[in-house]
Amino acid sequence: MNSYQTIEHCGQTLWLLPDKALYWPAHRALLVADVHIGKAASYRALHQPVPRGTTEATLARLDALLEAHDCEQLIVLGDFLHARTARAPATMARLHAWRERHEHLKIVLIRGNHDRNAGDPPTLLGIEVKDEPWLLGPFALQHEPEPHPTHPVLAGHVHPVFVLRGKARQRLRLPCFLMDEQVSLLPAFGEFTGGWEITPSSTSQVYLTGADRVWPL
Repeated sequence: MNSYQTIEHCGQTLWLLPDKALYWPAHRALLVADVHIGKAASYRALHQPVPRGTTEATLARLDALLEAHDCEQLIVLGDFLHARTARAPATMARLHAWRERHEHLKIVLIRGNHDRNAGDPPTLLGIEVKDEPWLLGPFALQHEPEPHPTHPVLAGHVHPVFVLRGKARQRLRLPCFLMDEQVSLLPAFGEFTGGWEITPSSTSQVYLTGADRVWPL
């Protein structure tokens, strides 16, 4: 059994991956949203006690996904860097080393709200930056989950999670994909991102991620 979920969406075959990413075979593209590189470093700059190693963990997960799938391009649906304080020398050094491992990969970033604050990634990273929406195939690729007048949207920003409720007040929060004809959401990819509980509409399909699997709700 595949750990990922293959779906047909707006005439395209898409793979929803357990590690909170989407693979689009027709474009040999890996899509992620809300990477938030350097978020922990930004919090430490404010003297907040937060875990270390989140940037390394996020980049290692990207390494694994790029190795596992035939990728010509990586598309980031906004919020690549968390803030200007994310540009700590150690964080930038890790990013440059990661980019050298994938020097032939095309990387496109659609600016999100955090990108506008953090500024575009350093030129040496070779990341093509676009304002939203970027129209590719049938989709409008965006950060903000706002409807597009002519194209169905793939977006981030919300960090969607769904809460499974059991007996005796048991609750389990799981990152999820929310697929809809108008606006679909990818889960946040970054290690240190949190989540926002979503309430799907009658036209939406939720796919939960957890335990190295993706499954429909």
